[in-house]
Parts: sequence; structure tokens; C-alpha cells
Amino acid sequence: MRFDPCASFCATRATAHWLSAAMAGSTQSAPVVAYPADAGPALRPRGAREPTGLAAGSSRNSSGSFPMRIRFGFDITIHCAVPTPLVCRLTPEAARAGDLIVAPDLVVLPEVPFAVETDAFGNLCHRLTAPAGDLTLHARGLIRDTGTIDHTDWSARELTPEEVPADALAYLLPSRYVESDLLSQFAWDTFGGIAPGWGRVQAVNDWVHGRLMFSYPRASIFRTAQGALNEGTGVCRDFAHLTLAILRALNIPARYVNGYLGDIGVPPAAVPMDFAAWTEVLMGTNEGPRWMTFDPHNNARRIGRIVVARGRDATDVPLVHSFGPHALTRFTVVCEEERAAAIAA
Repeated sequence: MRFDPCASFCATRATAHWLSAAMAGSTQSAPVVAYPADAGPALRPRGAREPTGLAAGSSRNSSGSFPMRIRFGFDITIHCAVPTPLVCRLTPEAARAGDLIVAPDLVVLPEVPFAVETDAFGNLCHRLTAPAGDLTLHARGLIRDTGTIDHTDWSARELTPEEVPADALAYLLPSRYVESDLLSQFAWDTFGGIAPGWGRVQAVNDWVHGRLMFSYPRASIFRTAQGALNEGTGVCRDFAHLTLAILRALNIPARYVNGYLGDIGVPPAAVPMDFAAWTEVLMGTNEGPRWMTFDPHNNARRIGRIVVARGRDATDVPLVHSFGPHALTRFTVVCEEERAAAIAA
């Protein structure tokens, strides 16, 4: 049994009971896509505009500084009828450890022992056994950030299957929620005629963003990429799964990501903060293969992403994976820029 925070938001307000699997998110914004000046009408939909800010290519901006601080964390309470083993993926990726000002140390109430391990995808995991009754998981952290938008590289090219590194081959294959084999003909019929490269990957994101309607009430832990295509709706995990399925069918390695994405540089969303899901696509650059961020739900180059976990799809990266039933009774997520006045205080 896995915990899906996006659908859980609805569950806590609708049925106060959650038996879930995987990851999604809540933050919505109008489409904001970076298009080159010479992009034709097929790649530049109405409303597209150039993003502001610098492209983020490293942990620091061009001046070598961290102009932004982001406060993040969560409060999650579940109820278990009997002692229940848990695997929790709630900690930012190890690569950002050097950016932390305040580490988001996990607090478990009531206190129970836990072990910190790394899973097969390199994600940090806390393993513990929840006692019968209520269990609360709490963490708050503060992290330095460049304050720059997701990297954009219109010169990036698609890798041939022969060029894909061995450790990325799994991201070319079908997985539990990503039936790239079933969607292969559709993918080639729809996108096979577009020139390979960044533009084709962005075209897939544009199409998925326009195809699916975001809906918390219609969230389902059983919906796959094909289900999202057929039903035309979902939460951000479904946007990610459908995008992954199409890209993998086109022989483009792509993986699932979950993490924090606050309303930084965009108007605040009308719903409470949640965790988010997006994708990363492996593309060729002058410096070699590089994982690039694409977000089909928001369809925007955004500021301040904090990666928590990566995998083939939502199956690999549930925030809370319980080996037995549990009910979610509290779920709060924080991700916001800490303003200069707060820092000075």
C-alpha cells in the first residue's frame, strides 16, 4: 500500500480515509513555455511567452551565489489498526545536502526507531514500523537555491538507443503505470513526424498539458498512462505518466520525479500546497548526456524545485509505503521562499 499525497488531499476532505499508491501534486499555473524566436506555429501555442530569470545549470547562479532560501517540510499523520512497516521517501535528494541550511530531520511521534537507507534508484528512505494507533511524521528544512528557472536548451538532441547509458536503459521500457508498449503506435502516429530534439519533447509536453484536465476529485491510484489518455483527466502523476509513456515509445529515455514545488515566481495556487510530480528526460548536449526537467502539468519552466525521489513511475517513489492498511488523518506541506525580512529577523 502506498501513499499518494495528491489524491490524499481529496480523500482527507471527502472520506477521511486513504489507501493509496504513489505520488502527484497540486500546484497549478497557466502555461508558461520557453520557445525560441524562430519556433513555428506548430511549436508555439497561443499564450506562450518567454520565461524570466536565468537558466539553472548548476547549484549556483552565474555569480556563484545563492540568492534565494526556500523553507519546506510536511506534517503527515496516519492511523494504523495494527503495527505496520513503513518505507518513507520524504527527504530531499542527497545531491542537495550541501545546499541545506537547516536539515529536514525526520521527527516521528510517538518515537520509534528508524533506519536511513538508499533504495535501488538512489533515493533516501526511512524505514520504521508504525505502532497501532496514530503516527505523525514531521520535518522542516531550509535550503539555498539559485532562484533561477529550469534549464532550457533548444539545441539538445535526442539520443539514439545505442547512445543511452546502461544505467538509463530502464527508462526506455514500459513500467507499472507507463505502458509505452501499448501506446507505441499512437506515439509514432502523433509525434513521429516532428523533428527529433528538444522541440519534439516539448511538443509532447504541450500535447499532454492540453489533453488532460486536472481534477483532484477524479484522482485514482489505479489510473495508468493509457487510462489518463482514455479518460482525459488526472492529477500531476497522470500528466507525468502519460508523458513518460509517449516519450519512451519514441525511444526517448524519461523518468518520474517527485518533490517540492512552491508557488515561487508564479501566482499562488487556489488550493493548499502539495507535493508535485514531473519528469526528467535524458538528452544529448555538448557536454554529454544530461537529464532535463519537463513538467507537463504546469507546462512551465519554474523556480525552486526540490527533488525528493526518482524512479520509473509512481510505483517506485511513494512518499509513504505501508505494508498494510492505514488511514490518512492529517496532511500538510510547506514550500515557500523565505523573504529577506524573515532572514534578517
